[in-house]
Amino acid sequence: MQPLVYRPPQDPLAVLFEDKHLLVVDKPSGLLSVPGREEAHKDSVVSRVRVRHPQAEAVHRLDMDTSGILVLALSKEAERNLKNQFQQRQTHKGYQALIWGCPEALSGKVELPLVCDWPNRPRQMVSFEHGKHALTHYKVTEQQGSISRVEMTPVTGRSHQLRVHMQALGCPIIGDRFYAEGEALAAAERLMLHAHWLQIQHPVSTDKLKLVAPLPF
Repeated sequence: MQPLVYRPPQDPLAVLFEDKHLLVVDKPSGLLSVPGREEAHKDSVVSRVRVRHPQAEAVHRLDMDTSGILVLALSKEAERNLKNQFQQRQTHKGYQALIWGCPEALSGKVELPLVCDWPNRPRQMVSFEHGKHALTHYKVTEQQGSISRVEMTPVTGRSHQLRVHMQALGCPIIGDRFYAEGEALAAAERLMLHAHWLQIQHPVSTDKLKLVAPLPF
């Protein structure tokens, strides 16, 4: 795999929700959620938001290649509350993806433990000996030729979980530079994975918020 040259999109971030406690944006594919260690990787959702909100902190992350809903806290109180919601799995979220091929079962679950593939990091791999529990529910909603659209609801939040679980079904997400090959990799210029909706509890008012990021594909 060729080394990645970081060229994040420069379009302004689309804001899905904002008040004095939290900010929710639609992260584009190709932009880091948080700044990287190297100077060339400092551009990110957090660094851009901090121009207006210096105190902003991401309470969860999306892979650089994944697009969709990202939540940032604008106060310490909100940060503690929201991080706890994610850690305690009190949030509900749904993703959409385009995959190469179609699973034998049009709906079901993938329950395969995951661990970092250290020699090839940041790749992850299935390991029944060393992996952490990972569970994904999925449903195929559309098929067109070699490509299927799938809705996925992760119960756990392991790194690259959805990407590895789809690959394990023999249906990698198209455009996935880590887990797709050949036609599946060449079928799209970006990873066709999108964090489509998220339900959280407002950290102060306790109202339920159902946030939706429009599908880009």
